[in-house]
Amino acid sequence: MHVQEWLETIPAVAVYVLVAAVIGLESLGIPLPGEIVLVSSALLASQHGDINPYVLGACATAGAIVGDSIGYAIGRRGGRPLLAWLGGKFPKHFSEANIGLAESSFQKWGMWAVFFGRFIALLRIFAGPLAGVLKMPYWKFLVANVLGGILWAGGTTAVIYTVGVVAEAWLKRFSWLGLVLAVLIGVASMLVVRNRARKAAAQRAEAAEPEPVPATD
Repeated sequence: MHVQEWLETIPAVAVYVLVAAVIGLESLGIPLPGEIVLVSSALLASQHGDINPYVLGACATAGAIVGDSIGYAIGRRGGRPLLAWLGGKFPKHFSEANIGLAESSFQKWGMWAVFFGRFIALLRIFAGPLAGVLKMPYWKFLVANVLGGILWAGGTTAVIYTVGVVAEAWLKRFSWLGLVLAVLIGVASMLVVRNRARKAAAQRAEAAEPEPVPATD
């Protein structure tokens, strides 16, 4: 069976549930490819008449907001031991360097770190739990969470869906080009964040080193 024909057999409700679940779990703090799932689903909607882009965007937004809120509640209750536990389960994502970078961003930017973190693959995982651990006032978190969720999930759906419709002649088959682009963007953003995390960790290590004591006769 052709890939496009197979995709057209997927019920629309299954796509809605999958998008909401994956994005919700990613926002809760579990490393999942939420952005890739959203991009590919929006492209699919542009070619699959049964998938409503407005419903898709709403499901993605709801998953982002609800997942972040649950992550916030878990982080507030679990505190720093939760981060240590996550570090043991997902060492690449919840390393001390990454946590340190995210924490310094939260302390510097506050609720804006939650808002802009929605647009960076690695920080999307941290936003909810870390805001709870740092005991950010919930109303500030909620405002940033809702606005960021709407703009990221709804905006991404709208942009990718429009691109898919406009480029329909080039997207007769499943848009692997779009998926590759999404993967490259996600990997690039993660590499940038990791590089900054290493530099921040090195600076903290240098600052923590005791100054040499001068020799005395």
